[in-house]
Amino acid sequence: MSFPPSVFRSAAFLAFVGPVLLLSTVLLPKRFINRFGLGFPKAVAALCMGVFGLACASAVCAGVMPQPAAQRLGIGAWGIALHIDALSLTMQLLVSFLALVVTRYSVHYLAGDPRHGEFARWLAVTTGAVLTLIVSGNLLLFTVAWVATSLSLHQLLTFYPHGVGVVIAAQKKFLISRMGDACMVGALFLTWQCFGSWDFSEMFAQADVLRGQGAQVPALGWTCVLLVAGALLKSAQFPFHSWLPETMDTPTPVSALMHAGIINGGGYLVLRLSPIIAGSQAALNGLAVVGAFTALFASLVMLTQTSVKRSLAYSTVAQMGFMMLECGLGAFGLAVLHLVAHSLYKAHAFLSSGRVVELSRTRWVPKDRAKAQPLVLVATLASALSITVGSGWLFGVTFQSDPGVLLLGSVFTMALTYSLWNLWASSHRASLLGWGLGMAVGAALSYFTLHTLFEKWFADSLPHYAPPREGWEIVGMVLVALLFLGLIVLQTRLPAWSATRVGQFFYVHASQGFYVGTLARRALQALNQKVTA
Repeated sequence: MSFPPSVFRSAAFLAFVGPVLLLSTVLLPKRFINRFGLGFPKAVAALCMGVFGLACASAVCAGVMPQPAAQRLGIGAWGIALHIDALSLTMQLLVSFLALVVTRYSVHYLAGDPRHGEFARWLAVTTGAVLTLIVSGNLLLFTVAWVATSLSLHQLLTFYPHGVGVVIAAQKKFLISRMGDACMVGALFLTWQCFGSWDFSEMFAQADVLRGQGAQVPALGWTCVLLVAGALLKSAQFPFHSWLPETMDTPTPVSALMHAGIINGGGYLVLRLSPIIAGSQAALNGLAVVGAFTALFASLVMLTQTSVKRSLAYSTVAQMGFMMLECGLGAFGLAVLHLVAHSLYKAHAFLSSGRVVELSRTRWVPKDRAKAQPLVLVATLASALSITVGSGWLFGVTFQSDPGVLLLGSVFTMALTYSLWNLWASSHRASLLGWGLGMAVGAALSYFTLHTLFEKWFADSLPHYAPPREGWEIVGMVLVALLFLGLIVLQTRLPAWSATRVGQFFYVHASQGFYVGTLARRALQALNQKVTA
């Protein structure tokens, strides 16, 4: 099925109008926008609604595209290159929808603040920069939008610069972002040396040829390393993660937009440039190792947090790490599914975080968890593993065909195990256990169904990466699965272990993030003293 060029051009035009309108608000004077009280924030919310409508219209115009389409808008050589495909359309719909929700929420959140209009303006500019990043058709425009996103977010993080902690966290984020920008600029020069072009379509085509020939280009390898480093820095991966939990004193709309959309920029970088990054197995292995360690580390620290927002922040770090692990294993379609699901969940979690105390009073909590036996955990693990492996077999996912997806499925098994363990620990009724097993089967089937659908939907946008795995890689995957299993065991025994001296000692250090943030703060203070000296 083919589409006329005018359809693609209309889709590209509609996709680019929204970011331009949002970015144009930066030209409005502060006094002008602050003078209208709720008027300007309402106008920004209405504008975001229009941008979401344009994104929907762009998706309708593009239709079911059989392959990616590059478009250039403008006159002659001064046009702006855009890349419209299933990935960019999906992300555009996601970000514009989240921006609509966040801006509508912020209309009354800061009602009465004399700088309410300025706050709404920076929400619009930040969203416009993210949308420009998504529809960029060449690496130069992508890099410019990458930097603009960071700078506009910095304005939101420092909007209330009264707390010392907020300022330090913003400075730490600013420094880490400049390191990520340096990686992107370095990759910009190396890609020109490798391909002689910054256009995504040309770069991807040449990368496919080089990968098919098995050619080893040193500059291309370093390009992949720099791109992966930029993605890790953008997505708050260990050890550059501590700034994210420290920014929780910012207004809730900023936290929602940052955790649901902006922090995904690193993941989108890997997905967008996956046709190039997939040619470097070393870069993907590094991505998987850092992502897996970050996911485990942040999940462990998250269990010890007493603040709702800090717990959500460490949850975001862990989810971003797991997403990087998915990309490192070549499960790019699954990473997109994870990105979309996490963004929607995390936006809802932050915007409704004020109700968490009320919900905690009414939620159901098992009372006899301590009576559960270790054999029960083994039995539930065996049941969940059987369900997951059996469901994967129905969809053609086996250890021989795709061990990476099976590893991710095994982590999913851990979640099923914990749910079934809670169920059995609270009630030994056979009927209730039957309902739990039925829900586990439904969850596993849904997981593999969505994985299959996303793999097919993004087949033309994302590369298929399933190389033969060496022995040490298989051992590493098994080790990661065992570590996640250990985390589940720790979570099941946490109430009992927290009463011991060793457990309390461990809890105190884990609640402080093992002092990674403290060391980073001291390094930043030392750097500031050298600069001012």
